Amino acid sequence: MGVIKAALGDAILTSLWVFCSSTLRILTAQVAVFLGLQHVSLAGLFISTILATILVFTISFIGSRLLGGARFNPSTTISFYTAGLRADSTLASMAVSFPAQAAGGAFGAKGILQVVPTQYKHILKGPSLKVDLHTGAVAEGVLTFAFNLVILLIMIKGPKNPLLKVYLVAVATVALVIPGSHYTGPSMNPANAFGWAYVYNKHNTWDHFYVYWICPFIGAILAGLLFRFLFISPVKQKKA
Repeated sequence: MGVIKAALGDAILTSLWVFCSSTLRILTAQVAVFLGLQHVSLAGLFISTILATILVFTISFIGSRLLGGARFNPSTTISFYTAGLRADSTLASMAVSFPAQAAGGAFGAKGILQVVPTQYKHILKGPSLKVDLHTGAVAEGVLTFAFNLVILLIMIKGPKNPLLKVYLVAVATVALVIPGSHYTGPSMNPANAFGWAYVYNKHNTWDHFYVYWICPFIGAILAGLLFRFLFISPVKQKKA
């Protein structure tokens, strides 16, 4: 029952993340216009980072305080588990939570399309492959590797201040999204990618699972293994 409850929390949190994160581009443009900065170089990047910081902090608070430690990104669960930092995660629990997160992603994507004004719907496309299949798969894997390694470094070895941690996560995310936008979107979150693929009926293809699930999982596992090798000392067993 505990696994089912946790998976339900993951589904709810993932739907909130997909619903809210998809509006960042729209909100960035609106804030820039409101402040009269739409023609200022790098203003959009700064605004996006601040909005992403607020969003990540809010979603993290909801997940940890209101939903019992719920998570919204399967790749970070994998990387922390591989690094030996998820004592509460098992292969069985992940086998339940990942489909729940995917369902939450689909619910969030469908939800935002129902409420967003018509003039903005063309912006809400979600991650999509912009290069050939194998190049995209490698790119998504590398981006997810970098994303998870940075997350591990910030959360485990980074500053103590939680708000500063979240800000650094937002900066890293934006920094990876910019180059990744020319390849796969990018997603760096299989549940988010699945949600948008489901909306546009592209979720049940080999290309989708290859690019947005298999390669990101490989990248996340490698990030966890590298972090574990570099920073986590093996437990030395006492001699009897």
